[in-house]
Amino acid sequence: MPSSNTTPTPPAAPTGPLAGFRIVDMTTVLAGPYATQIAADYGADVIKVEPPEGDVMRLAGAKRHHQMGPLFMHANRNKRSAVLNVKQPEGRDAVLRLAAGADAFIHNIRPAAMARLGLAYEDLARVNPRIVYVSLVGYSQQGPYAARPAYDDLIQGISGMASMFTLCGADEPRFVPAVIADRISGLNAVHAMLAALLNRERTGQGQSVEVPMFESVVQIVLGDHLGGLSFEPPAGPPGYNRLTTPNRRPYRTRDGFICVLVYTDRQWQNFFAAIGRSDIWETDPRFATQATRTKYYDEAYGMLAQFLAERTSEEWLALLSAHDLPAVPVSRIEELEHDPHLAAIGFVETVEHPTEGKIKQVRPPPAFSRTPAGIFRHAPNPGEHTRELLAEAGLAPDQVEALLARGVAHQFTPGSED
Repeated sequence: MPSSNTTPTPPAAPTGPLAGFRIVDMTTVLAGPYATQIAADYGADVIKVEPPEGDVMRLAGAKRHHQMGPLFMHANRNKRSAVLNVKQPEGRDAVLRLAAGADAFIHNIRPAAMARLGLAYEDLARVNPRIVYVSLVGYSQQGPYAARPAYDDLIQGISGMASMFTLCGADEPRFVPAVIADRISGLNAVHAMLAALLNRERTGQGQSVEVPMFESVVQIVLGDHLGGLSFEPPAGPPGYNRLTTPNRRPYRTRDGFICVLVYTDRQWQNFFAAIGRSDIWETDPRFATQATRTKYYDEAYGMLAQFLAERTSEEWLALLSAHDLPAVPVSRIEELEHDPHLAAIGFVETVEHPTEGKIKQVRPPPAFSRTPAGIFRHAPNPGEHTRELLAEAGLAPDQVEALLARGVAHQFTPGSED
């Protein structure tokens, strides 16, 4: 049985459904790298083009070496890195040569800056008409916010995500303690890129795709909480009351917390039977049907909280399981790799990184029956593959060495990690 301390042998080559596709990745931080991490896990050859200073996310978090932080390593596994100064004409030309042999190109630089660099969609389409060109932007370039900077915290604020906490009774807006806006945007970017590639395979035509962070997150927020404002005139206030009641939370037990979701009519009936209070189900019309409970989530979940405080977490989990009621413990982050289910499937792997030593990495969640996704390449040091990538792009060895000598390109040297 696999476990979290298994050291797998990476496959010699990508085996996923995108094997054979090449993506040039000029993104930094997290939204773009997360999108291309997924594509790379699915087998795409992702060429990460970094600026001379490297992706800033290399510096985040605890690390053994200066530019190999954990967030970077998780989001940039399975990729090759070339460091190029695209502000120099030779660096820009090298990117065009890489793009000429690529299926897709993705960046998160402001479109006006990409145009000044000579790396706009039109520039790449001239050397590769079939390319799919993905621009990750903060806001739609058709609106008045087009030129604004965008970061996860800012997007959480302006999208309404931060204010959702006040709908639940919090005294003030809060940020979700995850880089959630970036990750939502990255998911949108990868599926938009794959949709455009599918269209290219059918039609032979590449195209430009714009993925805005603001609109990507607003779609999520309004999808859940536009509520009564969905109608004209409004049929009620915004918000979905099951999500916004302050009583929807991990429930305190006598010795900790558990998560319980009693939802359907049968589940409520089973819950009351489990605690020996079938009289509530039989006599209180507020809880009798799904239609009436939707008006009384505050009371229903408040009642759950009172009952759950009376027993220990272990007692409740056993009782609820016996009555086929959904419940789980509240896991701490440090416990996840030892979760019995995750350990059984080997979801958290320990591998040997050539410069960082033993590291833990998380396997791709999707399971493909014929073309398995996987982790076949360690997260690269900055410029680890510059020479080989420039050679693949058609530059002669003396041309590559000239670019390195002039500082237009950089090649990582083992032993220089610090």
